[in-house]
Amino acid sequence: MSVQMVVIAVALVLSGIAIGRLLSAWLKYRGRRVVRCPENSRPAGVTVDTRHVVATALGRPDLRLSSCSRWPEREGCGQACLGEILAAPEDCLVRNILTKWYEGKTCVSCGRPIGDISAGAAKPAVIRADSISVEWSEIPAEQLEETLSAARPICFACHMASKMVREHQELVIDRSKGTVRHIS
Repeated sequence: MSVQMVVIAVALVLSGIAIGRLLSAWLKYRGRRVVRCPENSRPAGVTVDTRHVVATALGRPDLRLSSCSRWPEREGCGQACLGEILAAPEDCLVRNILTKWYEGKTCVSCGRPIGDISAGAAKPAVIRADSISVEWSEIPAEQLEETLSAARPICFACHMASKMVREHQELVIDRSKGTVRHIS
């Protein structure tokens, strides 16, 4: 094996390691999160600046926020909440909080188990205290804890049916009485 081949092989290995570190940092710190604001001890919805994390990932990744539910009023804060993210990045991720909340639960409408929630599949929803079913993205991260404390799980199919009835009553037919009639 020539020296040139060894250099190319080493360069490829080092490039692979660098790409792995960058990808790992991006995967670890992407997504909406819920943290306790050190200033008022209330939940805050935050997003880590993943571009900055990736740009600094070859050394020690440097975290900073790209958004916070307390901004713009408190935008100049010291971002002390980043310590919570550094200590347990997976525990404050909205997706993980919701996935844990659904564990062992069944749909309140059809009774089927919610089951595993995979990344690409249709996600279950929640029925808020006001009896309206909403998707995950409709729950502000800073209200997640409060919403889940009074919410009930609903599967994707039942959520979509509920949403259809709520938003397009003129298209819904009730066959429960043995007759066809429009619900109005």
